[in-house]
Amino acid sequence: MSRRRRATQRVPAPDPKYNSALVGGLINIVMRNGKKSIAQKIVYSALERLSEKLGKGNPHELVMGALDNARPKIEVKSRRVGGATYQVPLEVSFDRQQSLAFRWIITAASARKGTPMYEALANELIDAYNNTGSVVKKKEETHRMAQANRAFAHLRW
Repeated sequence: MSRRRRATQRVPAPDPKYNSALVGGLINIVMRNGKKSIAQKIVYSALERLSEKLGKGNPHELVMGALDNARPKIEVKSRRVGGATYQVPLEVSFDRQQSLAFRWIITAASARKGTPMYEALANELIDAYNNTGSVVKKKEETHRMAQANRAFAHLRW
């Protein structure tokens, strides 16, 4: 952690097709080894598949709906007090909520073996949009853990 100054928040460049910073951020998270054009193909194919399967129009709004269902509102962080470690529940900032949701979706999609990445990503987004699947389960598990440890909320810093 830097002791000098707080890092400036950089907004990802909007993607060329939907002109959305959200989709641009998703492309950046999918990207491996700097291969942005491959990541764009994966994300655009997944968004087409998403709107095709759900039968609704704008894929950008569908991604927003999936993100709303996958964002964790509270999480737990370890805090060491007097030799004991406590799991302290904390509220999550909006930027961290979004990055966690994206990261969980990408991780769950890449864990699906035997299917191409664009199809796995589309299926994870559909599951998140319908409030089912492993990403929503992970969010609920995080909330449950924070709820169980709310007795240590006074140790917040």
